[in-house]
Amino acid sequence: EACGCAVWAIDRDPNVKKYGDQLKAEFPGRIKLLEGCFGNMRMLLDRVGIRSVNGIAFDLGVSSMQLADPGRGFSFRLDGPLDMRMEQSGCTVADLINTLAERELAEIIYQYGEERYSRKIAKAIILSRKKAPITHTEELASLVRRVVKKGKDRIDPATRTFQAFRIFVNDELREVERGLQAAEDLLIPGGRLAVVSFHSLEDRLVKQFLR
Repeated sequence: EACGCAVWAIDRDPNVKKYGDQLKAEFPGRIKLLEGCFGNMRMLLDRVGIRSVNGIAFDLGVSSMQLADPGRGFSFRLDGPLDMRMEQSGCTVADLINTLAERELAEIIYQYGEERYSRKIAKAIILSRKKAPITHTEELASLVRRVVKKGKDRIDPATRTFQAFRIFVNDELREVERGLQAAEDLLIPGGRLAVVSFHSLEDRLVKQFLR
């Protein structure tokens, strides 16, 4: 709406096509959709003959569309299969939770969720899956809530654990690094880069890169 620029929109989730098609209808001839990871921008744009751009905007992490669909398994508030794959291919979170060793689970929860009770949560996962596989979001969320009490910030205790597994299964942090490097290569001198980040892990990466 602000200017008559051409926009190349990149998303790894095949389900966004219907929303992209709505935008294409609203701004005919100005928006083109590319399915893939933004970390692969250079390759994706090279295929369509684009070697440089004036501006790049990153909107990192999970989307409200993904959170609102219980079948995707991103939300701990809505029960659904423990999936969380943005591209809907490869290992699901359920695969990881039911196969990885206790130490590996604790490392994921601590590193990507910054959860100080990661070891207690990992131990509870191991004990629970011995009885039956953990396959649904409500199972994992309830398990975490039994181990971790709600703090003064009033954030749901399952928040950090869900974030950790989502980031890990989608390789999100390395994707951010690849995307930032691609942006530096593609932007013209004086071009603009805007990044919307949502948690400290993303934020730290972006600020260090810009510095």
